[in-house]
Amino acid sequence: MARILWVEKQIDYEPQGMMSLAAVLKQAGHEVALTIATREDVVKVACAFRPDILAYTVLTGSQRYYLELNRRIKRALGDREPISVFGGPHPTFFPEVLGEEGLDGICIGEGEGAIVDLANALDGPGFDPHIPNWWFKLNGEIIRNPVRPLIRDLGTLPMPDRALVYDKDEVTRLRPVKAFLAGRGCPYRCTYCFNHAWYKNYYPREKRGYMRPVDAVIEEALWVKARYPLEQIIFVDDLFIMFQDWLEEFADKWPRMVGVAFFCNVRANLVTREKVALLKKAGAISVSMGIETGNDRLRNGLLRRHMSRDAIVQAGRLLHEAGIAASSTNMLALPTATLEDDFATMQLNREAKIKYAHAFLFQPYPGTELGGFVQEYDLMDGSLEDISAIAWDRSLIKRDPFERLQMENLQRWFALGVEFPWLEPAIRLLIKVPHNPVSDTLYRLIYKLFKGYIIARRIHPFRSSPRIIFKQLLHFFRMET
Repeated sequence: MARILWVEKQIDYEPQGMMSLAAVLKQAGHEVALTIATREDVVKVACAFRPDILAYTVLTGSQRYYLELNRRIKRALGDREPISVFGGPHPTFFPEVLGEEGLDGICIGEGEGAIVDLANALDGPGFDPHIPNWWFKLNGEIIRNPVRPLIRDLGTLPMPDRALVYDKDEVTRLRPVKAFLAGRGCPYRCTYCFNHAWYKNYYPREKRGYMRPVDAVIEEALWVKARYPLEQIIFVDDLFIMFQDWLEEFADKWPRMVGVAFFCNVRANLVTREKVALLKKAGAISVSMGIETGNDRLRNGLLRRHMSRDAIVQAGRLLHEAGIAASSTNMLALPTATLEDDFATMQLNREAKIKYAHAFLFQPYPGTELGGFVQEYDLMDGSLEDISAIAWDRSLIKRDPFERLQMENLQRWFALGVEFPWLEPAIRLLIKVPHNPVSDTLYRLIYKLFKGYIIARRIHPFRSSPRIIFKQLLHFFRMET
């Protein structure tokens, strides 16, 4: 039996990948523990647990934090040094990270079979590093293994190990809004998205997007509902409405067998009156759809969304008429975009009757097609190490410094500008204020307060005790988003 310690900086929402990997490891007879850096001394936990594998799920922007933390843990463990491995988007699209001191392996692509094979190999006599999906650094040499096929039947996987998270993190356990995953992948080829790069680089012949069996999703929801507070579910799938037959089965079974309201991600050009009716029947109270930009050239040429302005407006209005609150995602400061393009995005959100508009500053993530475009044309002001783990802080695209300042400040005011059009003249003045500790803190506070209020009232409403609400508020303000 191998001992695996998962190390997380903090838990904002249920980490779907880690819960699935923990479940398959336990099914295979291995021991799994979780430590959270913001809640305990992870070095002490590691020394007490004595893991064989130190595992980290790493997003681009968080790699420096985890590399340093990993080195601290391994130094403390001394002669009992475990193998340390990274998985997740950053090592998948930037495998060069394996060259960093202290890191022994990276998982490329899907991880369930890979992590079990690694644990089995360490538990047996000798270690054969030729394991699909893994790159290892042994004696200064990099061993690169090919990826295995994707798991086609997600129903063969065990139920995600939620107890691992809930036993460790009270806020997540008591929160009545919980995150679930009903499917994987997306059939579209947006240039900024990891999904397209994932299939193009590693799985060119694989089907793009597939769902768990409806009954498996229901089984997991009922398991959680019987043990923990559950008033609303957030389906974090990239695209929940890919398949009509799956959605029809879900709409038939979910309200009868589970009866919990939910949120999901949709795509405007797939939103039809029929699908909206199915979502409503199933119990959807809110959705999110990517608008990204109000400029047709940017949306369809640069981002390859292949989606008309009319389709976005029509989708938003169909959802509004059905009483389903639509939120949106939007990217500001895109390559070749102007400040006026970002204000046009604000206007398109208004026309689509968006109930909360999330705004992000574009980040040129490695491995994505748009990230490659930025590098090819030398549009990045900085390096990979300057990319933030969150897309709210700063833009890295070369442009006039004053325009970049305004775009960065607009991120804080964007949702308010969508909600209150009459504020736009004032916003155009406020975004000209240079970055400084006072205005940056004030703008962030206003942004967080408005976001928290609208999300709680319109997108993820729930009832709870004053104690739980207070804990959730503290957690929300500690989150970097």
